[in-house]
Amino acid sequence: MRLPDTEHTTRPWRIHEIAHDFRIEDVWAYRTPGAGPDDFPAMLAALRSGGGVHDNPTVVQFLFDVRWKLGAVLGWEKPEHGLAGRVRSLCDRLPSDLRQDTAGGAEPDTPFTLVYELPDECALELANKTVHTVCHLGWVPTGDGEYELRMAALVKTNGVLGRVYMAAIKPFRYLIVYPALTRKWERAWLNRDRHTLGA
Repeated sequence: MRLPDTEHTTRPWRIHEIAHDFRIEDVWAYRTPGAGPDDFPAMLAALRSGGGVHDNPTVVQFLFDVRWKLGAVLGWEKPEHGLAGRVRSLCDRLPSDLRQDTAGGAEPDTPFTLVYELPDECALELANKTVHTVCHLGWVPTGDGEYELRMAALVKTNGVLGRVYMAAIKPFRYLIVYPALTRKWERAWLNRDRHTLGA
């Protein structure tokens, strides 16, 4: 479910001090029935066990495949356009209390790298020729004693190309990608014990 930007900006996330110059693109909520305040690590483990970008409905996988092939043809993913190339990693901005050995490591089965991970939030980033973006995940009380997952997409576009790219993919995100992602992530939570037992 899409949420207003204030559902991200009014919370005391550490990402605010690190990505203050990024624009909020989307804020989304994912239902996690029965979740408690200490279950964020279990949610992350379920997401990581759920197949990443390689386990999606056919239409979503087709969109991802087209995007990566287009990026390869146009050179969007070349190292000089990524982290430590065109832009510096947000890991370079981390205060001492957020610096972790895993920071900057690749997130399995995704194009993202880890910036930091805490008991109630984590941040992942990627950069290419079009954008430098952050996927922020947080754990939020729902008011009925349970908790749910929140995702905020933070973006810094790269000039006209980046702005055109974000505008072009917006309908696909709302009509196809986010609904599929919602079903996938909510299912990952419901199947978390199965993933753990299968690990």
